[in-house]
Amino acid sequence: METNAFMESQEVKDFNKKIEKDELGPLWNAIPELVSKEPAQHAEPYLWKGSVIKEHLMEATKIFTPERGGERRAIYLQNPKMKDREPWGWGAATQNIYAAVQLILPGEEAPSHRHKQSALRFIMEGEGAYSIVDGERLFMNEGDFVVTPQECWHGHGHEGEEPMLWMDVLDIPFIYSIGGSFFEGYPEEGVQKPERADNYSPNHYQGGLVRPIKDRKPKKAPVGTYKWQQTKEALDGLEEFDPDVYDGHAVEFINPTTGDTANVNIASWMQRLPVGFRGKAHRHTNSSVVHVHSGSGYSVIDGVKFEWEKGDFFVIPSWSWHEHVNTGDEAVHLFSVHDTPIMETFNLQHEEEYKDGHQEVNSVFQP
Repeated sequence: METNAFMESQEVKDFNKKIEKDELGPLWNAIPELVSKEPAQHAEPYLWKGSVIKEHLMEATKIFTPERGGERRAIYLQNPKMKDREPWGWGAATQNIYAAVQLILPGEEAPSHRHKQSALRFIMEGEGAYSIVDGERLFMNEGDFVVTPQECWHGHGHEGEEPMLWMDVLDIPFIYSIGGSFFEGYPEEGVQKPERADNYSPNHYQGGLVRPIKDRKPKKAPVGTYKWQQTKEALDGLEEFDPDVYDGHAVEFINPTTGDTANVNIASWMQRLPVGFRGKAHRHTNSSVVHVHSGSGYSVIDGVKFEWEKGDFFVIPSWSWHEHVNTGDEAVHLFSVHDTPIMETFNLQHEEEYKDGHQEVNSVFQP
């Protein structure tokens, strides 16, 4: 698939222009890029400061309200390498993942709707707000993980006293690229009314690894909210063993009725990097978006050092070398999302370890 001098000759260029007039393309020139030896990086590594996002969102509360037609007060992470794609850069943090931060004020409601896109939320700050998913109100606290599978009605309300922020993640770029997007507003105005007891599903799964016998058959979202305390206890248990050399102690949120990822197209993890942890470098075909839930440190991505602290977000594009380091005096917790299920569905998931263990740092990213 290597190009040669003849392929750049005037004779070839003239013929290529000739067939282009009939909306045809020259495979002889196109194949090295269309069928590349390694995955092309559609996104680039990038880091967003959580403090900057929060500042913009607080200003947005004075401008955008549900009464003014704003369904959601959210600011999404736009990958610089993909922002020229129409429309709206596909809302892409990576080629398959949309990530945003949403803010809701006390007393506000975000109207219910549903769509083909899978959605999930990680609660960054606050308490007293809820998501109502298919008639079940799920009250959310800092550190909780909330799932909203495809085509489930969902809206939000806030009965607390302080602003609440959470991370939204959807597979918008993927669904948009394959032409599968559908959206429907709830037939009644505002937020869907409760149809079962509040926090019904997480209360049924307080036992953790055991499940109610009536849930032996697969369900879309048998657990609507994965509570932080259970996640923490799972990580505490892993600390009895040596951490993974790449990812530290990490757990994945799953659907207990199927054993698969909690969301069909998006895998979600919580990682704990112990004090002094310095992970080895590796890469994989899935892309990732990472939120720093607590602690401080840095990641080296393709030779660039990205320094992060609580509240920040960063992107690891597909097939990018990366490693994580905890530089603080407390454990680091990283909430991360990955398009691994998409890659695995199409038999495209591939991983590779860095031969020298650690990358050389060539530069430091400046946000």
